[in-house]
Amino acid sequence: MAGNPEVIHTADAAAPGGHYSQAVVHAGVVYVSGQLPVRANGEHSADQPFEIQASIALDNLMAILREARLSPRDLLKVTVYVVGIEHWPAFDRIYAHYLGEHRPARAVVPVPMLHHGYLIEIEAVARGAQEEPS
Repeated sequence: MAGNPEVIHTADAAAPGGHYSQAVVHAGVVYVSGQLPVRANGEHSADQPFEIQASIALDNLMAILREARLSPRDLLKVTVYVVGIEHWPAFDRIYAHYLGEHRPARAVVPVPMLHHGYLIEIEAVARGAQEEPS
């Protein structure tokens, strides 16, 4: 295996709440850990409506991509865990706003509950930054 994994961390997204990294890059692939709707300053939003929670989780994902020198167009696969499948149409609308015309592979998985009473968690896989030719 080539090289050691590189840890990605940005103060512009919620700090990890456990023994994990915001993201890890290895062999040209960026693996973004599940992002709950916790604001970058650590403020919780479990009491907020679904649309606000979804936007905060997506803001965290976008901040991590920026720290890795990537954009939403670099996303390859997104997995979204949603409490209450009735939130799917709202999520799809917000997600389309963030990603524009880019359509990575995606799964929306209904779950009975998430940590701290949140309604959404988002994890992703993206292609790493392209190296400059020598």
